[in-house]
Amino acid sequence: MKAVVVPVTPFQQNCTVIWCEETMMGAVSDPGGDIDRVQQAIDEQGVTVEKILVTHGHMDHAGGVAELSERLGVPIEGPHEDDLFLIEGLSEAGAKYGLTEARPFTPTRWLKGGDTVSFGNETMSVRHCPGHTPGHVIFHDAKAMVALVGDVLFQGSIGRSDLPGGDHDTLIRSIREQLWPLGDATTFVSGHGGLSTFGDERQSNPFVADQLFSD
Repeated sequence: MKAVVVPVTPFQQNCTVIWCEETMMGAVSDPGGDIDRVQQAIDEQGVTVEKILVTHGHMDHAGGVAELSERLGVPIEGPHEDDLFLIEGLSEAGAKYGLTEARPFTPTRWLKGGDTVSFGNETMSVRHCPGHTPGHVIFHDAKAMVALVGDVLFQGSIGRSDLPGGDHDTLIRSIREQLWPLGDATTFVSGHGGLSTFGDERQSNPFVADQLFSD
């Protein structure tokens, strides 16, 4: 699997174009806005996009989903249905921050933990990781040892839990029970900022490092 990260919106959200090297068929994860820039990245890589993947319903991640889906004529997969209230409020939320293109959409397929998503010859597993939002999901490619984790975990930090539907204890539990088992060597792309590995975060992240939970 190959990937290129395209920071979008004033929030510099990491939209990710991912694709199968054998077939050049791919997907776009979290196209929050700046769709012309996302389209340029797709064209530069020569990828044929099969679907859009959505980790959660916040405007900087989901605001451009409707436009890109219509432009490419592709289905939308994700997030978990518990984020429906956020997707329904995308226009109002976007207007507050000048993201005028943000508007609601209806996913072709809601996702839940244990599902898989596929493009080309690649398959990614889905894990439900609430806490930042109630319907947040992440995507994991075991073969490539890569995960797209949205706003659950960051390099040196974790997602906010003070927004509607968020819960700190639930977020910590999602990280420790859903992300850590994917392996220390797994590289993750978060919703904002740089890449890291789960192993590095288990050692040094001030919110979820292993030593914070030792007896």
